[in-house]
Amino acid sequence: MTAKKKLPAHTKGSRNIFADLGLPNAEEHQLKAALVVQLKRLMAERRLTQTAAAELVDMKQPDLSKLLRGHFRLVSVEKLMRMLTAFDQDVEIRLKPHRKRGEAGRITLVAA
Repeated sequence: MTAKKKLPAHTKGSRNIFADLGLPNAEEHQLKAALVVQLKRLMAERRLTQTAAAELVDMKQPDLSKLLRGHFRLVSVEKLMRMLTAFDQDVEIRLKPHRKRGEAGRITLVAA
């Protein structure tokens, strides 16, 4: 019988690494990251090179490369949504009341 190893002291994250790191605009960064993940998934599904994908979304290949490596400041959320529509995706924005009163609402991405 093996003894269980005790975990080092740690703090449970908030599900947003950008907020956990104390970065400004953490929710926007989280949303951009989720949109970029979808973009990367679509590129892989279509087996597109960065050059072909950049042409499809009207962006220079070096800028697309930077974006795919996490340089989110290059584009707005709106630009990322337009890039996804270039991949024949519908982007739907839905508003609903936040479940807990007195707390700020959240911005999340739910991929179909």
